[in-house]
Amino acid sequence: MKFNQITIIDDCGIQESIVQKIAELSKSSILIFNNTPVSNEEIIQRIGDSDCILLSWKTIISAEILEACPSLKFIGLCCSLYDESAANVDIAAARKLGITVKGVRDYGDEGAAEFIFAQLIYLFQGLGKYQWKADSTELKGKSIGIIGLGTLGSMVATMAGHFGMKVFYYNRNRKTEAEQKGITYLPLHELLAICDVVTTHLPKNTILLGESEFSIKKKNSILINTSLGLTFDKVAFSQWLLTDESSYAIFDADGMAPYADELSKKNRVISSDKFAGFTAEAKIRLSEKVLENLLAYE
Repeated sequence: MKFNQITIIDDCGIQESIVQKIAELSKSSILIFNNTPVSNEEIIQRIGDSDCILLSWKTIISAEILEACPSLKFIGLCCSLYDESAANVDIAAARKLGITVKGVRDYGDEGAAEFIFAQLIYLFQGLGKYQWKADSTELKGKSIGIIGLGTLGSMVATMAGHFGMKVFYYNRNRKTEAEQKGITYLPLHELLAICDVVTTHLPKNTILLGESEFSIKKKNSILINTSLGLTFDKVAFSQWLLTDESSYAIFDADGMAPYADELSKKNRVISSDKFAGFTAEAKIRLSEKVLENLLAYE
């Protein structure tokens, strides 16, 4: 057995068939909790003497919690881990305590990309509550600006190209390979000023758009966010919607977190209570990658 006690401390979406394989790595019977703990005390109680825990992005593991759980040696994040500073586990504290933290990547991109274009088509053709322009329109020839050209951003760029859209991007680092494929780099403010559609794909709770960015955003344009948490200042976003009554915003549940109740009620906001990247297929990919991390641990 790799571990003495494995505990799943919240509802992290691991498929039952994979849970059974994970259970085989635990000397004691695996413990499973199916809701999100509401306090540090409850998290500590759930961890108990576990040396391995699995959790979603919804549970925060602070240095205080880590210090209170001396048996811990492995934390498996059942969510993306791109940046330590954006992680829901204090990874620096875990490192000091000799605790390994592993996340997964690229499991929900397909569903999120499909969501983006499904919502755009509905908006462009007036198939839902709103219609972008007076006449229904096509994606072809419209401009899309992608902020964050990682795996999902690149997938969106490829799909947009198939629809005949003009594709631009802004990223912390230039992407030579993408530019060779016809995806044009633009500085952030220029991208915002010229693109009909802007979609953000950034690490958890990375706020990139503020008052100055919204002030120069193209009129009668669309903002999309399926990142984990807001990628913009909420007050500046609200003011933008008030001052530009021809623009729209599109969010899935991730993209509005934790302000879904407030943002979903605004005019010209198209929202979903579903996590676009958490399809049945994504859950399988996530579960398999979580298991791979456990098997690779030494």
